[in-house]
Order: sequence, then structure tokens, then C-alpha cells
Amino acid sequence: MASSSDDGFITVICTNPKATATTATASTEVFISVTDIQSWDLPAILSCRSLKVKAHRSRLIHHSSYFHGLLTGSFSESGLDCIAIEWNLETFVDVLNCIYGCALDVTFDNFLPLIEGALYFGVVMLLTRCKTWFSEVASSEMPPQIQLEDLIYIWSFGLEHACDFLPEFCASYLARNFMWAISMNYFVDIPYELLLSCVKNINLTVDSEMHLADALLIWLDAKTARMEGLNGNEDDCTCILEQICTTLLPLWFAAEKRSSCHFSKFADESINSIFRLLKIPSPSSIIALGDGHLHDLRIRLTKFSKKVNLSSCPQITSLMILLSVLPSSHNIGSTLRSIEQSPIKFDRLRRDQCSLLLRSLPILSFEAVQEVDISKCPRLQLDTAIECFCTSFPSLRTLKAAFLLNFNIETLSHLVRKCPMVYEVDLTTDTSPIIKSQVCTSPDPIPQKSNLSLNAGLNDLNPLYMNPFRKSGLLLAKLTLEGRSDLCDSDLQYISDVFVSLQYLNLRGCISLTDVGIASLLLKCRKLHSVLVCDTYFGVNSVLALCSSPSYYIAGQYIENEHLEPVAFNLQALHMGGCNRVEEPSLLKIMSQMQKLKTLCLRDTNLDDAALYKFGGSSLEVLDVSNTKVAQAALAHLVGRNPGLKCLKLRGCRNLSQQERDTQKGEFSSVYSCRELLNTIGKTLMLEEIALGWGFSYSSLEALKPAISSLRKITVGLGGSLGEDSLGRLPNICPMLESIAIYFQVLSDSIILKIMANLKNLLVLALCYCMGDISILSFKFCVPNLRKLKLERVTPWMTNNDLVVLTKSCANLIELSLLGCVLLNSESQQIISHGWPGLVSIHLEECGEMTTKGVSSLLDCKALEDLMLRHNGPGIKKSFISHAVSKLPLLRKVSLDMCDASEGEFEIPDYADRYFLSTVKIARCKSQRYGLDVQFVEARRRPVHKETLVVVWNSKTISRTVVKERL
Repeated sequence: MASSSDDGFITVICTNPKATATTATASTEVFISVTDIQSWDLPAILSCRSLKVKAHRSRLIHHSSYFHGLLTGSFSESGLDCIAIEWNLETFVDVLNCIYGCALDVTFDNFLPLIEGALYFGVVMLLTRCKTWFSEVASSEMPPQIQLEDLIYIWSFGLEHACDFLPEFCASYLARNFMWAISMNYFVDIPYELLLSCVKNINLTVDSEMHLADALLIWLDAKTARMEGLNGNEDDCTCILEQICTTLLPLWFAAEKRSSCHFSKFADESINSIFRLLKIPSPSSIIALGDGHLHDLRIRLTKFSKKVNLSSCPQITSLMILLSVLPSSHNIGSTLRSIEQSPIKFDRLRRDQCSLLLRSLPILSFEAVQEVDISKCPRLQLDTAIECFCTSFPSLRTLKAAFLLNFNIETLSHLVRKCPMVYEVDLTTDTSPIIKSQVCTSPDPIPQKSNLSLNAGLNDLNPLYMNPFRKSGLLLAKLTLEGRSDLCDSDLQYISDVFVSLQYLNLRGCISLTDVGIASLLLKCRKLHSVLVCDTYFGVNSVLALCSSPSYYIAGQYIENEHLEPVAFNLQALHMGGCNRVEEPSLLKIMSQMQKLKTLCLRDTNLDDAALYKFGGSSLEVLDVSNTKVAQAALAHLVGRNPGLKCLKLRGCRNLSQQERDTQKGEFSSVYSCRELLNTIGKTLMLEEIALGWGFSYSSLEALKPAISSLRKITVGLGGSLGEDSLGRLPNICPMLESIAIYFQVLSDSIILKIMANLKNLLVLALCYCMGDISILSFKFCVPNLRKLKLERVTPWMTNNDLVVLTKSCANLIELSLLGCVLLNSESQQIISHGWPGLVSIHLEECGEMTTKGVSSLLDCKALEDLMLRHNGPGIKKSFISHAVSKLPLLRKVSLDMCDASEGEFEIPDYADRYFLSTVKIARCKSQRYGLDVQFVEARRRPVHKETLVVVWNSKTISRTVVKERL
């Protein structure tokens, strides 16, 4: 407030040094007094060019070092009653408000001007107020409120004005919000000193060490591009990589960076440290690394961490997680030595023993952590890890544990008991190749029968179900069990008994479940809104369960509650692709009841027009009717009712190319129907993904043009004939394409060149079984974002030199599939492993003599998860599978052919020696004569496929099946 004393007054004339055109036409000067400071008319004051302020001399001297020096020193102004200064009027008014104790709002707009004014006029109380405000903003747990470019400017301002707290707060703010910062375009503009302070900050928060490493490498790449030719500065910056814990990087990431010309040394160090950990015989033996290396084993956790991503880190163990949740001041070496000397090894502790151990240690709690991803961490002792999670992550909501076969239903039960807040669990594994609807086994198996009954499903199996007012169970609402071939009906019984709040359930590829078992679960879990059951025995009973109203078993009879809708009515997602046991009547029934559906997959089913016409929903966003009997008119009817469709898959629908009879005129009207469908799609939809085939020709693209301008993924399959002109126009019509898969089309160099040169966001390119003349010239343009490349029966001319060109133009591949490149040889292996060291999937079939001398260089791709080698030369040893899994810690799938076996056979590892392996497929050929068979001329023979041996491991057993198909 203004002082009421009779202090001597002084007049301060403040002139705005940067007067605008507006202020030039306004009054040139305004006179005000601090005695009326509470009633100042700020808009009028700030519109003038200069300001005369009558203020107390003593108050200015006391609160401002600037005025203290000016008015009490030897300056000539010290004896004057009027002094002149130049400063921004609004900021000077704010300075006076602070000096006189008036309310002052600090905002992002006035923060820096206030800091500058406080520093110039030496007003400590204003500087303190600004510091307090910025500290609160920088430490807020709300989403980032400061733009990254503003943060960089504030940091630079602090350095220029020697305002030490600003660089400190900026580094801390950037460290806490690092995941946000790396998603910003301005990230590469962060000054080196700020970035270094950030990554050294104790509060640096990242989802994983990979995110930190990737961000720093991107920043260094940009820095290198800007500083090209200044090697000294570039070398100085690379020392920031020392802040990365290389032992905690995902194996695929470290392997991929080995091809980087700037950072290959860093990647090699990371690979070596990961494999050094993998060679340690037991987790408790980690102490052999020495105390100096134990710090590098601690996962980066702070009180601000929300996600912990350890995916694809085969070196991670439960002991490393334990080390990470202990205080940094704790004597880790002593704890490790006591664990090592214990008669019971850490990796063999029972749950109760592990719980006792954790209680004896000063475990930290990270309450902000809500999501943990331990997918592809095969060395993790799950029970021990769960004990750590429940102690240190009390707010855990999501656990991703994909491709861990030992994470079974019993482990899931342990998890939800220990971590009751868990809402989502993902236990995906590789789907078994033995999908009963797609293969013929020898002998054909009889579908298993369930020991459950639907009546039991409503009574005996779940006593709670008898009471309509039963209390809800645990919080788990989203459960993914995709590919779990060991999952049986009794497991579903447990799930439906305990997790009555389930809303999302993914059982895709769970081939051991019966229709009755699935139906029993659907009868109990009435809150389900998403059911994914592709490639299972989902059938008539399951459809009835979805379409029936809830009923209760009371007083010896079933009572149906007609006031509650069936599950089908509230479904938002139903995926039942490949479930061909659902006949037409059942399809008609369920299609008529689903009103709120957003995503529907009916591929490879008995779907026809009658069922499609029955669908009354209008909210569809995803529709997959591939390989069904639907025709154009029914499809056009559905599309017209669902304008929100983003994904439309029609590949393999032969009826889309057949004529339809006009019942009134008795004439065929296929042209009209086709035009109707295309026009409906073009005028109604805005697609992001489309898959098409039969019924689509060169003229289709023009009609679809309005609907596909934002397309991100396109697949053109058998039956479609878009033509060279239409394919060449794809980059112009669909500039945002990220994935292109083309089958059985006519290609040319010009088409591929346009795709490679213009689609900068392209991630996936598949060219399969296409005709036409293409050459290596098609791939001369660099496509740095391309991650997956499939060339099948389109590049028979490819040589090793061409392969080298491909490694340079598509330098960042992680998946490669080549079929029919007959000119390749054993040297091609080294070209592939050296050019693409980060490959996780390699499929090579009929590629000349690539494996004639065995398989060696391909195993230098240390992060391989999927390896197919077939008909590439008979040089593969029978022990190859065991050798490969011992060298490649993440290898899960291996596909070979007996024709390539140098010793006539392949050895299959025992269950205990399989490492991370889940599936092995070994094809076998038979000899077949071809050509003339006349006297004195023996017909030539060639190998043709006979059968495939499929070996699958799950959490319980190993199964061996022989199928007729070439899988």
C-alpha cells in the first residue's frame, strides 16, 4: 500500500523507448501519484509515451538499489526533485506496484520483463516474487505449461543477465518433462549446456533408457548437420552420450545403431555390456561386475516417473529391478553379497521368502508409476518382480508382459492380489501356426470337448452369479491373452469368476478353448464391450451367450431379466475373424443386435449379404470383411449408414466382381452396383486404411479419391487391377501413406521411383508376386523412415551389388523378406548383417546359394526374433536351431526346410534348452518328375512341398504337429 507518512517526494519521468504508432497519437504525457496507486487507470496510463510519477524518495531508496545509488550517491541527480529514466511503461508500473506492496500477477507474458526490471532497478522483493512463481510453475505436476522455445529463451536470458536460478530451474523443468520435450520440433535447438545440465539432473524422467539415447542421438545428428566441417565442436558434444546407461538399452536398439557412421562405437559398447550381463550364470552373481558397475544397473526412476519401459531387454533381471528401488545411498554391494551368500538363490526365492526379504530392505515407493512394460524380458523372475512392483509401484494400473510364456494364469492371479489397482494386463504371445480353420493336420484332430456346460456356467461354476446384487470383483477391466495356446476352459472359468468387471477381452488364437468355455465366460462377464476371439472355436453357443439377456438361478429355476440388454447390444468391438463355425442363422442373430459397434472383424467367416443387411449400427470405424461372400449393394448400404468408417478391408471378396441381377428388369447390373459402391465410399468416408482386391480396377482410384486423401495404409490384393497409371498416382492422391502392400499387380520402375521419392513417411513396403520390369534403379532414392521391406517374386535379378545399394537406400530396416532372389550367395549374409545389424525379422527363401556354406554372418544380427531360411542351399547343420538360440537371446521363431539340412535332419531343442524359442517350423519336400518321360530319356525331378512339422512351446508343454500346408 502507499505510505501515509510525510516523506519527501520525487518525480520520476519514465519514457517508453519503443513507442508504437498507437502511443505516438495518444497523449504524450500523463501525471500520476503513488498516493492514488490503487485507483490508477492502467489502460490510459499505458497508452501514453511518457509517464510522470510522484513517488516517495525514501521508499524508492529503501526498496531499489538503482534509486539508492542514484539518489544517495555522488550523482548529480541525488539533489534533484525530478529524474528521468527510459523503460517499458508497463514493466515500470509493475515495479512500482511491487515496491508499494500492491497486488501483482506474474504470468508467462510479463515474467521476463519483470525479471529484467527487477534486475535493472535492483528490486529484491520483485526478483523473489518472480523466482517463487517460476519455481512453482517449474515444479508443478500439471502438464507442461511452458513452450519449449520459451524455455530455451528463458534459459539464455538467465545466462545473459547472470540470473543463476533461471538456468537451474530450466534444467530441472526440462529434466522432469523430458518425454514431452523430445516430442517437440524445437528439441534439436536446445543448447548443449542446457541439455547436458538436464541429463545430469537428478530428476531426469524418461520412460526408458532407449528414449534418452534416441533423443540424444537425434540431437547430435541435427548438431552434426549444422556444424558440418567443425569436427572439434562435434567431438565436444558427443561426450553427452556418457550419461546413457548402455547396459539398460533394448537389444534391438543397440544393434540397430551399429550401422550409424557417427555412433557405431557407442553401439558396440552397448552390445558388449548387454552380452556381458547375459553371460552371468545367475542374477545374484551380478556382484562379480564390481561395485563400480552396479550404478549402471539401476533403472532410471524418479518421483515423477509414470511409465517404466523395459521391453526387449533380455539382460533385465528381478535383482536389477530390486537395485533400482533401493535408495542411492544404500550399500548395494553389501546387500548383494548377503544375497549371494544365502543358501537359497535370489532367482529361486518363493513368494513368501521374497516378501520377507523386501520387508528387510529400505524399499522406495514411486507412487506416480502407472504403467510397466516387461515384454520380451525372458530372464525376469516374475514372482520376485511382482513383489517389487506391489511394494514400489502402489498406483500400478497397466502391466505389459507380452511374449513371456511363463506368465500364466497363476501368475496373473498373484499379480492382481498383490497389485489390486491393476486395470489392464497384456499377456500376448505368438499365435500358433496351427489355426484349425486354416490348416489340415495329419491326422485331422477332433475338436476337444469341454467338461463345462452352459447351465453350470450360470450356477455351479460361479455361486456369486446366483445373486443379482453381488459385489463386483477386482478392478481388472482389460485383459489380453492373445496367442495363449495353453489357455483352457478352466482358466476362463477362473477369469469369469474373479474378474467380473472385465470390459475388454482378447482371446485371439487361443486354440485350446472350446465354444462352450467361451460362452460360459460371456454369460458371466456382462460388462464386456470388446470381445476379440479371432481364430478360436467361438461358435453357436458363444453367439447365443452374447445375444441372451442376463438370467439368475433362484429357487431352483432360471429367471431372465428382460430389463437388461444382452452383451451384444452394448458391444463396441467384436473380432471373430476365422471363426467359420458360426453359421448363417447365428450371424443373422448377432448382426441384428449390435447397435453400438465401432470395430467389426468378420474376415474368413460365412458372412453374406443377408447378415450384412441385418446390421443396424451407425458408429462403425473399422470393418474387415475380407474373404467373405458379401457383394457390392449390401456393402454400399452399410457404408452409407456408417460415415465414420476409418478402416475398410475388402480383400478376397470375390462377389464384389460378380454381376448382380436387377430383380425388376431381369437384367444384370454389375456396372451400376460397382459404381454405386465406389461413389458411396468416395462421398461418405474419410479413410485411413483400405485393403481391396476383387472388383476394383484402374477407374476405382478416381472414384475413391475424396475418401483416401488422408490414407495411411493401403493393400491391393489378388483380383484387383489398378493399373500402372493408378499406382503411379498413389503418392499424389495419398501423400500421407505409411504402408503399401501390392500383390499380383503390374509394376514398373517409374511406379516404384514415385513411391520411394515422394512418400517421406513410408514405413512399410511390400511388393509380392507382381509382374512387370523393375530394376535396382527403382531403389536409388533414400527412404530413411522405411522399417519393413518385403520383395517376393519381384527381384529375381538381384545380385550382391544390388543388395548393397538396397542397404544404403533403406538403411533403417528392422524386417526384411526376400523370395526368389536366385543370384544371391553366401556373401549375401554379410551384406545383410553389416547393412542392417538391427534386423529383428529375416525371411529368405529361394535366394540362390545363400546357406550353401552354412549360416554364420546372419547371426551377427543380435536382436533377431524371427528367422526363416528355406531353399537357400543345403549347408545348415542339424544343430543349427540350438546354436542360433544360444547366440540370439530374443529369437522366438525359426522356420527351415529339410532341403537345406547338410546332415539330412534338424535337432529340436528340449523344453529346458529352448531359451526364448516358442515356434519351430520345418518344411519337407518330395521329389516330383516333370518334363517328357520317353524311352532312353529320364524325366527330370524337382522338389515340391509335402508337409510341415510345427513345434510349439507354451507355458506347460511342447507340441508337435504335422500339417499339409507350407507354413
